[in-house]
Amino acid sequence: MAVQAARRAFFKATSCSKQYVAFAKVSFASRLNGHGARHYSADPNDDLRVRHLDGEDAGIVVVGINRPKAKNSISKNLVKMMSEAVEDIKKDNRVRSVIICSLVPGIFCAGADLKERSKMHQSEVGPFVSKARALITELVSSFTGNLPVPTIAAIDGAALGGGLEMALACDIRITSSTAKMGLVETKLGIIPGAGGTQRLPRVIGVSLAKELIFAARVVDGTEACRLGLASHSVEQNKSGDAAYLRALELAREINPQGPIAIRMAKLAINQGTEVDLSTGLAIEEACYAQVIPTKDRLEGLSAFKEKRRPYFKGE
Repeated sequence: MAVQAARRAFFKATSCSKQYVAFAKVSFASRLNGHGARHYSADPNDDLRVRHLDGEDAGIVVVGINRPKAKNSISKNLVKMMSEAVEDIKKDNRVRSVIICSLVPGIFCAGADLKERSKMHQSEVGPFVSKARALITELVSSFTGNLPVPTIAAIDGAALGGGLEMALACDIRITSSTAKMGLVETKLGIIPGAGGTQRLPRVIGVSLAKELIFAARVVDGTEACRLGLASHSVEQNKSGDAAYLRALELAREINPQGPIAIRMAKLAINQGTEVDLSTGLAIEEACYAQVIPTKDRLEGLSAFKEKRRPYFKGE
């Protein structure tokens, strides 16, 4: 079993590595102001705004949800725009990390757009939820090359239902102390349908996940951190963006590290945690093999020898 899993991981990792190198050859001439991408970044009234930071923060992409009148609820249009954003981001080898945040004070994402959902025919609900689930899955899937870079959810407000499911799909969650988080679907006579029943138990454990889902309980940022639902909880500031600022600090820590190494580490972790230890170690070995022939590895060794900071190119 371990050998077969390692072999599968090897071919998947090889594919990911080849895609990564190929991405470097792609030209992105149509950047917004030299840093953005696609039409959704251009209009401040768009549901989603994507910003490619520059200068010392080059490589950090901020994806901001912007639906103030609907409390950032997940609509068909938002799912479409996020899908397009993911497609752009995963093709750009210059991206080192992605921060998902809200541009609406006090709200991260209130979940599904129930007003829109109530107008849907019963036959439309299933496909819509499936598409939302596919999007959220794409945020967490590294083994196929979909967003293989670290994703950080900066939760400065309420993250409920599908909003929390979106955050759960990210690698790391940072929350302000005043944020509210919960999978509250049972209040509506339904269940979490975009991965919440699967991801929450994997993050905080089965028993606690059952308790929170069964009771539709909402916890604040401090409690979320205590439960392990968030990595960090920070006191909210006057501008209401404390979690975002902490997420930016973390992204800046990630930025100078070897990009291929980070992608392979994410691949090894995501695949390895789903199997037994012996198989996981074989997956790690297969992923390690992918960094050996890279120029980045040689640059890391040279920098160590010369006692200087390495300059990684993702090659």
